[in-house]
Amino acid sequence: MHELAAHAEHVYTSAQRDSAAANSSVVASWRRCIAMHRLSPEQMRPPIRVSEHELQEARDASQSLIADASVELDRLFATVGKSGCCLILSDHKGVALERRGIAGDDRHFHELGLWPGSIWTEASIGTNGIGTAIADDRPVTILRDQHFFSSNISLSCTTAPIRDHRGQLAAALDISSCRDDVNEVTLGILAQMVRDAALRIEVNLFRSAFPGARFLVVPTAGNPTAALLAVDRHDLVLGATRAARLALKLDDRRLSAGLPAADALQEQNPAPNQDLVDAERAALLRALSRTSGNVSQAAVALGMSRSTLHRKMKRLNLH
Repeated sequence: MHELAAHAEHVYTSAQRDSAAANSSVVASWRRCIAMHRLSPEQMRPPIRVSEHELQEARDASQSLIADASVELDRLFATVGKSGCCLILSDHKGVALERRGIAGDDRHFHELGLWPGSIWTEASIGTNGIGTAIADDRPVTILRDQHFFSSNISLSCTTAPIRDHRGQLAAALDISSCRDDVNEVTLGILAQMVRDAALRIEVNLFRSAFPGARFLVVPTAGNPTAALLAVDRHDLVLGATRAARLALKLDDRRLSAGLPAADALQEQNPAPNQDLVDAERAALLRALSRTSGNVSQAAVALGMSRSTLHRKMKRLNLH
């Protein structure tokens, strides 16, 4: 009981200091919990739960998310599950949709509320991995007594947000553990794993949103697999991941107006009328490639005579 009282006192004292809130994202979250959500750190309770009907509605609304995340959840759990960790996939509102855990740990995690249907927002359960990641819009790690409620100070968790094909927050992926031997080094390793898994889920969501598109990798200083453009057969950009949007300064307005991939990538602008010449050259090269260089077959595929194709090849220096 002394530990719980000491934790509550530390939260109250830290939240009252402006300097602490300015220098610590955890203390800033504690202050939000007290000032905005009217919570008390000494409370001992699990998170608020939605009804079974509401949970099913949330799952239905996130059907594609769950489908695109399931393989990554299974892969991540195969790596960390036996170490006493629990995985939670929540929607953008903090509602736990999917869970992975060892049966022997289920009872304890269920008591803490790490279960489908629980709402892991700051308003529901105070400072925690999922809720604070959603509130701060960034990956978050919360170690034991960094949690707001005294009931959660045995819990350590690390969470990464997941974004949809428009770069908007769609979900959060969390790894939680109640093991006493979890330390900052261990959580740092788990944090990298959860960020990598969240990124792969984002890529899955992005690819699913643009079936049949080609995908271009945008050169960036960060993770190259995160910055992708979806491009149609006319080389117009259909969509961009958040990393690509930030790297290329793209927004929905520019994308909806119709943006050539070459312009988005800031490639060298061709001379006047060069676009048509390049397009014709590319069409001939594709036809010749598909026929292994057979001019007669390529001419048939292009709907022109063999002599016409030869003239075009000569003009475009393709002989």
